[in-house]
Amino acid sequence: MATSIKKLPDNEQVLSGNGACGGCPATMALRIVGKALGPNAIMLLTPSCSVASMGMTPKLGYNWPCINITFASAGSSAAGISNAVEIMKEKGRLEGDLPTIFSWVGDGGTYDIGFQALSAAAERNDNIIHFCYNNEAYSNTGVQRSGATPRGTFTTTTPSGKLQAKKNMALLMLEHHIPYVATATVAYPGDLYDKVVKAKNIRGTKYIEILAPCYLGWQFDMAETVQHSRMAVRSGAWLLWEAENGQISFNSPTAQIIDGKRKAAPVDEYLWKQGRFSRLLKGPDAQQRIAEIQGDIDREIDFMRERARITY
Repeated sequence: MATSIKKLPDNEQVLSGNGACGGCPATMALRIVGKALGPNAIMLLTPSCSVASMGMTPKLGYNWPCINITFASAGSSAAGISNAVEIMKEKGRLEGDLPTIFSWVGDGGTYDIGFQALSAAAERNDNIIHFCYNNEAYSNTGVQRSGATPRGTFTTTTPSGKLQAKKNMALLMLEHHIPYVATATVAYPGDLYDKVVKAKNIRGTKYIEILAPCYLGWQFDMAETVQHSRMAVRSGAWLLWEAENGQISFNSPTAQIIDGKRKAAPVDEYLWKQGRFSRLLKGPDAQQRIAEIQGDIDREIDFMRERARITY
């Protein structure tokens, strides 16, 4: 059972007064991540809302050393710093425990622009944690589509709705044979906390992807971030799972959906509350488009159920 939110540590690495929007899921998630990692960490950020909202030195909104890097270099930059601190430790130039090196990157910098460097770091099994906070669009630059954007979504670059299904990035990372991969969302904070604690104590490349519904990009009331995160899981649009050394296990409530003990909510209940699907839902072919999205979800559930039976 996941850690209760009431039992999360009191330490805060995300400080009050940062510039994030109200209800920002990335900041909510980072706060939980901070409780799991503690203060002994070095944070790398690619261009994103999390960079814009953290402020300027010396008045940062995060209580770690923070390094702003290019969109494409999260994997290589984190790997370089990880190797550097280990060499410093070997030469006696660094005392105490090694800091956790982690990248905090959006879906654009993970799925698309930064995938090459991340893939290379994973192939080398560098000792880093890569967090992808997934808005399912380039939300910071005006809501353009990314490889994480679901079929049917309205963005500024898909004005009539995206035609393609999204990637399964977490599964792509699992196929790099790294020791730990997980998915999470802010609606289940104890689940996220436990996964970060686990990743912190595993050597090698770890990948954690967090669904982060952005109220601007998804077009809902900013007070409803957690509700949309929860509905994504209950509808099967977002599956909660983790894999240790290649063995996949599912987390509640996804586990009950996978096992057939609980029926996923119809996807239209999830779509209707998001303005980003409004053009799809009002069109003459709305039912066909909804059926296509439901088909994407059903196929993903079936595929992941079968994939979990395979280990390496």
